[in-house]
Amino acid sequence: MGSPSEFLRVPYGRSRHHAARGELELAQRLDEDLLRLSRQRNDPAGLVLGHVSSGRTLMIAGRFVLSRSHLEEALEVDDPKSQRSLIHQAGTHPQANSQAFLGIVLFCLGLPDQALARSNAAIAEARRLVHPPSLALSLAYCAILHSLDGEIGTLDERAAELIAVAIEQGFPIYRAVGTIFRGYAKVENGNVDEGISLLRNGLIAYRATETEVWMPHHIALLGYACGVAGQIEEAVALLDDALQVVERSGERSLVAELNRQRGQLLQRQGHTEAAEELYGKALSIAREQDAKLWELRAAASLARLRRDQGRRAEARELLAPVHGWFTEGFDTPDLKEAKALLDELG
Repeated sequence: MGSPSEFLRVPYGRSRHHAARGELELAQRLDEDLLRLSRQRNDPAGLVLGHVSSGRTLMIAGRFVLSRSHLEEALEVDDPKSQRSLIHQAGTHPQANSQAFLGIVLFCLGLPDQALARSNAAIAEARRLVHPPSLALSLAYCAILHSLDGEIGTLDERAAELIAVAIEQGFPIYRAVGTIFRGYAKVENGNVDEGISLLRNGLIAYRATETEVWMPHHIALLGYACGVAGQIEEAVALLDDALQVVERSGERSLVAELNRQRGQLLQRQGHTEAAEELYGKALSIAREQDAKLWELRAAASLARLRRDQGRRAEARELLAPVHGWFTEGFDTPDLKEAKALLDELG
C-alpha cells in the first residue's frame, strides 16, 4: 500500500506493547525505524510519534539525557494538521504524553520544579482535550512522580482520581496502578495494614494485565511498606525481586534507587559492609546516568553511614558537592534532608 500515514500507528503501537512487556531492545529498534521512516517522508506526525516513543523507551531504560532530548523535540513540532490526527494514531495525545514522561525524566535529572510543572501541564492538557485515555496516562505518571518526590497528599489525590477515571472508562491497568499508589499513600499516612493490603491487591491486578514496565517500582513500594511494618526479611526479598525484574527487562530508570533502598534494609539488619557496598553501587549508577536526584539520595545514605562511623569530614566531602549542584527544588524533602545533614556535619 506504499505505507500510508495510517501505517505509523503500527510501529508506534508495537513499540508501546513491547515496552510495556519489558522488551526494551525490541521497542527501541521499532522507535528507530519509525523515526527513520518519518524523516524520509518528512512527516511531522510521524516525527512526533517517533520522538515520544523513543523518549518513553529511553526513560524506562534509564537513559535520561537522551530521553529528554527526544521528548522536547516532540513538543517542538508545531503542526496543527498533524496534531489533529495524533490522538487517532496513538490512542493517547502524544503531546500530553511527552509532558507526563518529561516529569519523570526531569525529576531523575535533578530538576524537581521543572518536573512538577511538566507533570501538571500534562494533566491540564488532557483535561482540555476531554480525552479519558490521555487523562489516565497523565494522572498515572503524575502519581509515579509524587511517589518519588514524597508529596503524599497530592499523590493520594491523583491516585483517587485515576481510580475514578479507570472505573468509569473500564481501564483495568490504571485501576491497578491507582490502587498501588493509594496503598502507598496510606502507609505514609500511618495506615500501614490497610496500605499493605491495597498494595498487594494492586500488584495482583497489575500482574494480571501481564504488564512489566514499572513493576520494579511497584514491588519496591510494597517492600518499603513491609519495612515500615517491621517485616524486614520480606522487604529485602521484595527488593531482590524488583532487581531481578530489572535484570530481566533492562528497566533501569530506578535501579540506583532500588540498590540504595536494599542497602538501607541491610543496614537495619546490621549488615553495614553490604549496605556500604550497595550505597556505592547506587552512587556509581546514578553518576553514569546523570541522575542527580538518585546521586543525591545515594550520597546522603552513604554520608549518614560515614557519620555513624565517626568519619564526619569524609561524609561532608561526599555530600556537599552533590547538594551544591542543585539550582532548584530546595523545598523538596530530598534537598531539605541533605541540607540538614550537611548542617549537622558542620
